[in-house]
Amino acid sequence: MMDRSNLIKKFKKEVIKASSNPSFIHHTWFVKYHLEIVERIAHDLLAYYPEADRDVVEVLVWLHDYGKAIDFNNEYQATLIHGKPKLLDIGFDADFTKKLIDYIELMDRKMEVDLHDAPIEVQIVSSADGCSHMVGPFLHLWWWENSTKPFTELMADNRFKLDKDWNRKIVLPEARKAFENRHNVLIEETGEIPDHFIV
Repeated sequence: MMDRSNLIKKFKKEVIKASSNPSFIHHTWFVKYHLEIVERIAHDLLAYYPEADRDVVEVLVWLHDYGKAIDFNNEYQATLIHGKPKLLDIGFDADFTKKLIDYIELMDRKMEVDLHDAPIEVQIVSSADGCSHMVGPFLHLWWWENSTKPFTELMADNRFKLDKDWNRKIVLPEARKAFENRHNVLIEETGEIPDHFIV
């Protein structure tokens, strides 16, 4: 198989550059507290799925939010419009690039299709992405960036995100098992308080 490691490094640099642009609302934290965490979780999941194409997984990690950094209000279209030529310019071949764009389009349709039926690389990156939102300060940064909103609305925003991740994005059983306790605690932070704490 072709060694794409240098091309992947080049693409990562491009995404890091775009994600660090001060015009991107998340520029101060997005690489460290999102993309690098998605990558680490995806690497952990690859240990369970050795049949997965590691290169596809690696590029999907760095491609899945590329459009968000370029055009926040049209993130899905921007990923497709800017991602494909960027991958080709860097030197990825046409077939590999097409596969990546097809997989990104599939990931973006998570509310319409069951990602349990998606290729394993899509399942890995979708699950890693959903899980990453439960790591570190991710959900709290929404409060920081939207501090003028009422706290009840911010809690509802985070609950919507958690539900979407848990019900549509996190499809691999290893990811669900590893993150179930985190998910339960964060659901409580969105206002769903249990009747009893000590049983």
